[in-house]
Amino acid sequence: MTEKRTSVFENGLIWFGAGVSIAEILTGTYLADLGFGKGLLAIIVGHIIGCTMLFLSGLIGGKVRRSAMETAKMSFGSKGGLLFSALNVIQLVGWTAIMIYDGALAADGILGVGNWVWCLLIGGLIIVWILIGIENLGKVNTVAMAALFILTILLSFVIFGHGGAAVTGGEGMTFGAAVELSVAMPLSWLPLISDYTREAEKPVQATAVSAVVYGLVSCWMYVIGMGAAIFTGESDIAQIMVKAGLGIAGLLIIVFSTVTTTFLDAYSAGISSESLGEKIHGKWVAVVVTVIGIAGAILFPMDDITDFLYFIGSVFAPMIAIQIADFFILKKSESKRAFEWKTLVVWLLGFVIYRWLMNVDMVVGNTLPDMVVTIALYVVAEKLAGEKR
Repeated sequence: MTEKRTSVFENGLIWFGAGVSIAEILTGTYLADLGFGKGLLAIIVGHIIGCTMLFLSGLIGGKVRRSAMETAKMSFGSKGGLLFSALNVIQLVGWTAIMIYDGALAADGILGVGNWVWCLLIGGLIIVWILIGIENLGKVNTVAMAALFILTILLSFVIFGHGGAAVTGGEGMTFGAAVELSVAMPLSWLPLISDYTREAEKPVQATAVSAVVYGLVSCWMYVIGMGAAIFTGESDIAQIMVKAGLGIAGLLIIVFSTVTTTFLDAYSAGISSESLGEKIHGKWVAVVVTVIGIAGAILFPMDDITDFLYFIGSVFAPMIAIQIADFFILKKSESKRAFEWKTLVVWLLGFVIYRWLMNVDMVVGNTLPDMVVTIALYVVAEKLAGEKR
């Protein structure tokens, strides 16, 4: 019996759903102070950087047919890689809660029945998506994505139909910080993409389509958020939809975009948890993660996620830099050790350098410089270790 593989089209749909996100629209509103021209440039530059890394990360998993966190073990050792599995599960639990919180808050702004009701409804739909399973989502995703595509175009016309700008460029954010916030979203998907490309019939094509589709749609969401703040003077997407008369249509955008994006977070949390033990069943872990996310969304406020995004960048930018160096530059064979201490030390240096670069205003943000430095440090460390041997 041949194993069922996902098509290039199905992978594109998955990442279209990942890109259509209330969280990305809200992040886009932070860039309004730059003005539309500079803000758009920052969004494009940031997504080119982030989606290039997303492509390379997905290509590794697609070629070796392993999940994202299993590929980490190839560089960091069978036990060393567990550090990133654990950190990834933690960040995905956080993302699940944040996405449910944002979706419920926006939905309640249109139809005020109580945030907790929307948290339960959105969380319940995510669990349904998980139980259907990634292999069987083809037709369901096609219908959901077609509806989201039409509704999001409608939202774009509503926002950009205002013409004049309500907000002019200010000093609230530097260009480099805006680039970094634009890098942050694709970077947050780095520890997930291989969970999907490993199942692809044609891993290289599927990875390329995934990165390009996600990048274009994510840019679109950022621009909608930024445009909403600039052209309508309103950063609350729910209020924009209400004022434009997009009651039910707006509600559908919010609910289904939250479900299709957050499903990926919860599902990948389950896949990553399988790296922590052979007896762990990823699907049921994903359900538990969703339940925890629902509880977190109901109990805790999660309005500003910038610090969370920067934390994700500081952990996973140096991690993928080392994997890229191993797989594409050094072409090393898979680690047979429990811990690759040299590699873990270089990752820690990359983590510290990222945190330090957060205090330096660089036009390309901190992720790209941090990854270049980390790759250089790692290649030098490997060369020195080779000479000693």
